[in-house]
Amino acid sequence: MTIQEAMRERHMVRKYLEKPIPAEITTQLQARMDEDNQAGGLCLTLVTGNSDGLGGMAKLISKNVSNYIILAGPDTPTLDETLGYWGADAMLFAQTLGLNSWWIGGMFNAKGAAKHLVGEGLRVNGVIAVGYGATQGIPHKSKAAADISSYDGVAPRWFQDGVSALLLAPTALNKQAYRVHGEGNKVTLVCDSGHFAGIDLGIGKYHFEAGARKDNFEWA
Repeated sequence: MTIQEAMRERHMVRKYLEKPIPAEITTQLQARMDEDNQAGGLCLTLVTGNSDGLGGMAKLISKNVSNYIILAGPDTPTLDETLGYWGADAMLFAQTLGLNSWWIGGMFNAKGAAKHLVGEGLRVNGVIAVGYGATQGIPHKSKAAADISSYDGVAPRWFQDGVSALLLAPTALNKQAYRVHGEGNKVTLVCDSGHFAGIDLGIGKYHFEAGARKDNFEWA
């Protein structure tokens, strides 16, 4: 399964089977996160056999969550966007390995997750539950491409593909609060989803790039 296929197949899953993730799968996933950490200067960390990174409400509305990815890194002004971008890569790679996921942006337990981190000055801003879902989830309700995008002139295929991928991105409260504009090979993407804007922007940029292919455009 490619990342592009994973974007279409991945849906939020809150209920999981009592099935441990095999060691060879966790090794592959952590290796991918090590690459993400190096590229983004982050501390994405996989926790298995534990749910202490979930808050009380998250535990109430979920079932059998026992593995999660900690979204953490040095506390810089751009941390949230960077976590969104590389967290999306880790989440979608997990999908290619046959795992389901749930991005938990508002109901996580930062103190519980932080116990698994090594390093100083790190901030946790979310966790991603991963495992074998009881179901594969269902597609979220989506806006139309025209609701979030515009292009000067006739939009090329790569731009259309980027917008389609962007609409598959998980966002806080499913707001899809994006505005993406293209002119030539220059693209601007903004997101206005309040407290979660940075995370959502990072996720959105990753999705747009995966759909449009980075060699076709530049961020303005």
